[in-house]
Amino acid sequence: MQIQDLPYPDPGVPDARSGPRFLWWLGRNQLGGQFKALAWGLLHFLAVSALPFCVGLAVQSVVDHSGTRLALTGALMAACGVCIALGELMLHRAAITNWITAAARVQQLLARRTALLGSALTRRVAAGEVVAVSTGDVEKIGWFVEGVSRFSAAAVTVVVVCVTLVVYQPALGVIVAVGVPVLAMAVLPLLPRATRRADFQREKAGRATELASDTVAGLRVLRGIGGEELFLDRYRRASQEVRRAAVRSARMWSAISAIQVLLPGLLMIAVVWRGVQLARDGRIAVGELVTVYSAVMLLTYPLRHFEEIAMAYSFSRPSARRAARVLSLERAMDSGGSRAAEVPGGDLYDPVTGLLAPEGRFTAVVCGDPDAAGLLAERLGGHASQQGEAARAEGGPRNTSVVLGGVPLDELPLECARTAVLVQDKDPVLLSGSLRELLDVPASGLVSAEAALSAAQCGDVLDALTQGSLDTEDPMDARVTERGRSLSGGQRQRLALARSLITDPEVLVLDEPTSAVDSHTEARIADGVRSLRAGRTTVVFTSSPLLLDHADRVVLVHEGEVVAVGVHRELVHSEPRYRAVVTRETEEESAAEASEAADRTALGAVTVDDEAVLDGVLEEIEETA
Repeated sequence: MQIQDLPYPDPGVPDARSGPRFLWWLGRNQLGGQFKALAWGLLHFLAVSALPFCVGLAVQSVVDHSGTRLALTGALMAACGVCIALGELMLHRAAITNWITAAARVQQLLARRTALLGSALTRRVAAGEVVAVSTGDVEKIGWFVEGVSRFSAAAVTVVVVCVTLVVYQPALGVIVAVGVPVLAMAVLPLLPRATRRADFQREKAGRATELASDTVAGLRVLRGIGGEELFLDRYRRASQEVRRAAVRSARMWSAISAIQVLLPGLLMIAVVWRGVQLARDGRIAVGELVTVYSAVMLLTYPLRHFEEIAMAYSFSRPSARRAARVLSLERAMDSGGSRAAEVPGGDLYDPVTGLLAPEGRFTAVVCGDPDAAGLLAERLGGHASQQGEAARAEGGPRNTSVVLGGVPLDELPLECARTAVLVQDKDPVLLSGSLRELLDVPASGLVSAEAALSAAQCGDVLDALTQGSLDTEDPMDARVTERGRSLSGGQRQRLALARSLITDPEVLVLDEPTSAVDSHTEARIADGVRSLRAGRTTVVFTSSPLLLDHADRVVLVHEGEVVAVGVHRELVHSEPRYRAVVTRETEEESAAEASEAADRTALGAVTVDDEAVLDGVLEEIEETA
């Protein structure tokens, strides 16, 4: 796999039983790239290791006054230089390709798992951890995959050099062959502690990322209640914990690096000391001493990759563990389904709450608890509830599915179920890009972008986007910033509504689609959505009287079940619980209003009695007179 061939047609099925198993699975799926990097690495490292022998031959040629051998040695050194340059260039290309392709594979796997789980993902894994896995952890995993080929080439080179030195000069080669394994294993006792500190640092960094993500997501609310400084102090403390953990981890890796410098220096001193003795006794030539000395000096270069692979594994193991945890999550229902991939039609019915949305009608749902409304909206889209997922995980019965046209949604293939029922939650996300790209979503083709934007009352949004893009005359080519940060909350909400309307699904479920717009715009949106969705099933979770008044059918859900069905104007007068939610009337206000009504009734009765008594007294006075 080359970079230009990305993304993968099929990233495969990962082994997510543990972090090491996941890393091993990644390596097995990149054997071709690993062997290519290993071959170029061997060319590079072996050419580097051949230089000491060339230097030794050159020195001995000068001592022996042999110009021919000196010329041949010079040509050999030139060839080594070419191999070093070519090997390093191609090794870097192959290793970086392995890094990027491994990271791309992990990102594709995470994206597919996120799309499969939907909103259930953030209920089972914190949003900040998902962000950390898809950004920093992917980079750490790619680093380890890239480093494996370099380490393998360095290890083979060290073995070849040691064997060659033993054959070339046994008296000094034995010292090198014994000392190099000691150098390689000297840091092993420190690696577990370094790994634990690296794991602790990554854990603290993940918590800080999670806190930052949650704070940014709720920044508007925090500012409204004055809690911004409180959460800022929490993040500062979390950030300081990350800094202290990073310093402790860096100290351990500094000690490992110091050992990697100290021990090769001691080995070099031992080789030189012994070599000088042998040279004085005439047992080795000067060129041989220079060769062995140069070889030991250059061995520190491939030995550095032992430290690198240890660091890469220590940092990538917790990252791989977190990635494997996300990738091991499964839906509470089978995404393949047991029915044919056909989009059903008909009434939408939830057997748990008793909610019925007739086919082709505009149904509004009023729920006093916003969280319960969000969970019910997810259920209508075929997403299992948290309780259902927990029961399925424990081996219990599957949660009762929502039925569309008599077909349970959890028996349909996931793609088919999501085509049939589209759910827009109360906080939809706008991706960066042009408006044309934002609205380029899978759709029936029956609703144009102009009609959807008009129904969602996006005229001022188009003007704002055009003004923000000075070099663009067509609003469809205007840029939408990440998450639509350059737009107001109401403008973002209307763009998201237009995107949902374009898809034109069999059933459209909207959770508070107009909570951030003014009443005049909300009324026009209600008219536009009703007209555009005529003949289609639409379910809107809202407590806005303007939307409720346009609904064909209004359903009140209280404590998890349907308690009233009707139209808005009837329910306002006949159902106190409905009126309390829609008018924001508290129980105390309702009780006070009832008391005042009773008092007025009683007062009216007393006034009538007093008038009757007064009339009687006047009649008696007249008779006496």
